[in-house]
Order: sequence, then C-alpha cells, then structure tokens
Amino acid sequence: MWGWLLLPALAHAQARTPVMVKVPRSATKPAGSATKTPPVAESAVAHLAQPVATPKQEATIVREVDARILPLFGERSKSAQQIEDEIRFLNECDQNFTSREEASQFFAARGWEYVSEAQLDTAAYRFNLANLLNDKNGDAFWGLGVVCYQRNQLSDAINMLKRGAALADTNAVLLTDLATVELEYYQAKHDTTSLTEARDHLQKAIFLNPSHATAFARLSQISYHRAEYRNAWAYLHKAYKLDLASIDLGYIQELLAKEPDPIGLFK
Repeated sequence: MWGWLLLPALAHAQARTPVMVKVPRSATKPAGSATKTPPVAESAVAHLAQPVATPKQEATIVREVDARILPLFGERSKSAQQIEDEIRFLNECDQNFTSREEASQFFAARGWEYVSEAQLDTAAYRFNLANLLNDKNGDAFWGLGVVCYQRNQLSDAINMLKRGAALADTNAVLLTDLATVELEYYQAKHDTTSLTEARDHLQKAIFLNPSHATAFARLSQISYHRAEYRNAWAYLHKAYKLDLASIDLGYIQELLAKEPDPIGLFK
C-alpha cells in the first residue's frame, strides 16, 4: 500500500536496526560488546560461516528444502545423524570460544552479514546455529524474523519476532520491527488483532524511546486504518519533527484525502 516496508531495503537490515532501514556495517555487532572473536575461533568454525550456496545457486537450483535453512531447523524431530552433527558442532565451539554465549553472538553476527548480502538461506542457517548455542539470544530470533519477512512468510516472521521480543522486551527497535510486520499482516489479511498488537508494541517502543520517529510514523498509519485521522496527523507530525526520513509521501497523500492537515503543514 505504502512504500514504507520494501523488500530491497529489508535486504540491508542489520542487528539492532529496524527492518526497513539501511545502516552502517558497524551496527551488526551487538550493542555493548567490545570483545572480538579470537582468530583461532574464527578459523576453526570458518567452514560453518560460509554460504550454504552462492546467490546464483539459491536463485536457480530447485532442491528439496533443507532443514538447516528453516527457522529453528523447522522445529522437527531430529535424526540420530543430526544429533551427532550438533554435538560435534557444540564441541568445536566449546574448544574455540570462551563461552557458548560468545559463540552464539559470533554466528548471529555472521547471519546479519548474510542478510545484508541477501543470502537468506545462509543467514537462516547462521541464526539457527546461534540459537542452538544459546536459545536466550534474542538476536537469533530477530534475524530469523527478518529472513521470514524477506521470504514473504509474514506469520512466521511475526512468530520469530515475538519470541525475540520476549527475550529482549526493552528493545524499542525490535518492538518496532515486530509492529511493522504486524501492520503489514493486517493489510494483507485484515486481521484486526494484528493491528491492535502492533499498536501496543509501538506504544511500548515509544515509552522505551520517546525519540523513535519510526514508531510514531507507524502509529500514524495504525490510526489511519482505525479511521482516527486526527490522531494519525498528530503522530505524523511527531515523526516529522524527529526524522523527516521516517515519513512516506504516498501515505501523506492518502491521509490528506481523508482529512486535511489540521496545522496546514502538509497540503
């Protein structure tokens, strides 16, 4: 409907950043982390940080779905071989990282890098490995949510993002990402529950970060869908004052068609 949630932009998403915003590469490192993976650790797991397939192969090869590229390995029962492989992988990480939490951060960071390169299968596998190492790593769920969104699997994206938000419920950016996908799901399915949940998540995001322009812009769009046009304008003006880039011109025209700007800023 509006140009505020575009797949090409999402392909450049990074950790700690809204799915719709392209940001510097430095954002891939978890906030507050000053440690660097020792060279020996990165070398020992280098084979697991490589792509599942090249972009050309991912685009042209028709193959059976590999559980490695499904969110959380498809949450299926595992074969004896899969269990053996996972044990071997965990043992390798134990030998080459100071902790499994550190190893999990390493693989999540690799996942975000592959997201930025639009190698979604490889990104999903890295996030799955990050989750295997530490199922309390919210970045792994966040990344899987972004991958699902890129694949146009909105319900799966919401599921993953909700699980990430449950682990990082003070992360305003993650909550805004979740609300953004919920809003798109409402537009696709006309599911009013999604619209209500999106509003709740955005209100919490603004409570956590009152200067989050994107959250105000999304609240404006939610008010538009609820035919609360005066509120839609109020939220839009707040977003405009905080960050002009958060405003979509196409949306402004649709809002103007419903009700003139009460302060005459947009005409």
